[in-house]
Amino acid sequence: MFLHHCTSCDQRQLIFPSQITGLTNTDSGILVGFTCWCGVEQTAVTGNRAERRTAQTVAA
Repeated sequence: MFLHHCTSCDQRQLIFPSQITGLTNTDSGILVGFTCWCGVEQTAVTGNRAERRTAQTVAA
């Protein structure tokens, strides 16, 4: 859950996981798509971009 200021209804709303419609990893961070309580689709960028991890061999 996170707090978001809606650009449509101009309200600060708590957004719950059930309102999330998509997650996209971008160079700027994680783009979260969700539906505000007023019914309007919104997006927010949060977190850091996840880097791909490469497999590493550990010498015994």
